[in-house]
Amino acid sequence: MRCGRGCSFLRPGVHPMPLLATPPYITPRTSAATAGPATATSSGTCSLRVRLRAPGRSAASSSSRLPRAMAATGADAAAAPPSLLVFSGGTAFNGVVEELKKVTTRVAHVLPVSDDGGSTAEIVRVLGGPAVGDIRSRCLRLSDESTLEALSVRRLLGHRLPLDPSEAKLEWYHIVEGEHSLWDGVSRPYRETIRAFLVYFHNEILRRPVETFCFTNGSIGNFFFAGARIFFQSLDAAIFLFSRVSQIPAESLVLPVISTNDRLTLGCELWDGTIIRGQNEISHPSNGRREVVDKDCNSCSALPSSIKRVFYMSSEGCNLLHEVFPEANHTVLEQLSKVDCIVYAMGSLFTSVCPSLVLRGIGETIASRSIPKVLLLNGSHDRETIGLSASGFVTAITDSLNRTYGDPDKSLKYHPKDYVNAILVPEGGQIPLDVENLASKGIFHVLTVKSVHDTKVGVIFDPVSLIQALTGLISEHMDARLAEPDPLTENVTSVC
Repeated sequence: MRCGRGCSFLRPGVHPMPLLATPPYITPRTSAATAGPATATSSGTCSLRVRLRAPGRSAASSSSRLPRAMAATGADAAAAPPSLLVFSGGTAFNGVVEELKKVTTRVAHVLPVSDDGGSTAEIVRVLGGPAVGDIRSRCLRLSDESTLEALSVRRLLGHRLPLDPSEAKLEWYHIVEGEHSLWDGVSRPYRETIRAFLVYFHNEILRRPVETFCFTNGSIGNFFFAGARIFFQSLDAAIFLFSRVSQIPAESLVLPVISTNDRLTLGCELWDGTIIRGQNEISHPSNGRREVVDKDCNSCSALPSSIKRVFYMSSEGCNLLHEVFPEANHTVLEQLSKVDCIVYAMGSLFTSVCPSLVLRGIGETIASRSIPKVLLLNGSHDRETIGLSASGFVTAITDSLNRTYGDPDKSLKYHPKDYVNAILVPEGGQIPLDVENLASKGIFHVLTVKSVHDTKVGVIFDPVSLIQALTGLISEHMDARLAEPDPLTENVTSVC
């Protein structure tokens, strides 16, 4: 068969094969003594006691406390590493995934499916459906690297096509025909499985002749993912297939916050009443141009007003009358009810984290848990958070989980400390630590973590130090829980 563009193509009929309101460990600290939640300084301001972990402490010394802390709860618990649920987007948290895997693979990564920028935007424009870019990105970071073939599969699915449209299309044809060097090191079963879904994806594009698909900077992993989603008519099935092909540990879950096969559109309401439609227009507007998304916060103009809230919109329309209320993924709610720690990751606050928090059931479940609930504070501002302090981040998270500015019949009234009880801060970061406001919200546990400088985004967490801090928080919580008297036995007296 020929593809109609002068190149030999595929055989006809080819189908794919088949984480305490005021928990005991929340106390202000320094590396030596503790003097209370806040102390007055000579300038009359108030500063929070902040603990910085000793630089010589190894990852092993931090994580090794966990099994000992759990030993008193039984043999099974002693053998199990901690479990976490992380709310994040597909980029910022990726840098610490490798380090986190060394401590635990029992992590549920919850990601939004409303991204409409970059390579994902073209797939959604032509084929519809939810955005898969963030999910694909996290899957790749979790994928196996222990064998040469696993590395080859990861290289193939992580590859991006050239920026030049003609070169991108030509390279795509070489890949989908199975002739590209990217296939080197991929065994026949893997090759036939992956290629079959790439073929299916391409056939779906050819069936829509009115829409010309642009392969510029296209992600092969996104194309494979989209092909699987369309074939199975299921986002969950596509994630399952991608997870198995890239050999993600079975205990590591990559979960869309909304399990859907439909397109999702994110909207935001600014404090001046402006409504912005589309995630990319909120965070990195391109003025309608098809181009690689530049995520440098200095690359785009400031918002006309600060963000009040984010919400979901119907496929058509651009005002509050078009707000819709999709259901949260049941598996996400299930994981929230049983993990040992909840993490709000660094990254785009309003377009990466908050889209997962505004759904019904999320706030209710988080508020009911007595576990560490940790905010990883950004090291620098972006277009969405200019002017926000640390307490501003907490307020945004609280308002999202309480659904404060949506339908009043669907809103909650929980306090900030019900949602966030610890904050990790990168050393030298730009976000102001307004400790008086944090203390007024019931948040006293603030730890400074070593940082590094990234040439693109500025100050970021040092991955090793960040994971040490997280495991330390979980261990402290477990130690405190074990020290608590058992209410069923503390008043029992022996009778002779």
